[in-house]
Amino acid sequence: MNRAVGVILAGGLATRMGGGDKGRLPIGKTSLIEHVVSRLSSQTDSIALNANGDPKRFDDLNLPVLCDSVPDHPGPLAGILAGLDWAFQQDATHVVSVAADTPFFPIDLVLQLQRAAQKSPAGLALAASQSETGKVWRQPTFGYWPVALREDLRSALGQGVRKVVQWTDQHQAGQAVFDATVYDPFFNVNTPEDHAKAQAMVGKVS
Repeated sequence: MNRAVGVILAGGLATRMGGGDKGRLPIGKTSLIEHVVSRLSSQTDSIALNANGDPKRFDDLNLPVLCDSVPDHPGPLAGILAGLDWAFQQDATHVVSVAADTPFFPIDLVLQLQRAAQKSPAGLALAASQSETGKVWRQPTFGYWPVALREDLRSALGQGVRKVVQWTDQHQAGQAVFDATVYDPFFNVNTPEDHAKAQAMVGKVS
């Protein structure tokens, strides 16, 4: 039986926000990362945080903190690999990854990713947004990742693969498409302007 655990990817450097942990930015009455934790905890029974640097700065979240095992901050795939290694230790079969700066991702994310993964030979899936014009764009940090592929991913990173979709395309990942006609549920906070927009969205997004 499949068992998925959640991993929040917070390994970025937040350069467009002036550096630091942008997950600590206030959003409504709490912080950006606490919004993410709340959304993911309602969909999985166990969560870890992928972040580099001193893990003690996240002590208040009471979550395992996983650092990259690949040097030089190579991007989200390194965080996913850290999550897969942790999930293996938890006897989980899959990891669901989400970005730490995306506070309004779908409340049925895990369910829809699991359904999409059934169409993939590898049991792998990514999320995607669809606009009112029908345009679809992938959200590569939101995925459903089989623990069975962790050594394959480790090898790919060792060979210099850095783009998520470069690796997932090789494994014919399924795609879970979410409606973005009213707002993009994968809207993420990268700039001060994004932060202001997120503040305005609190309480208006289910």
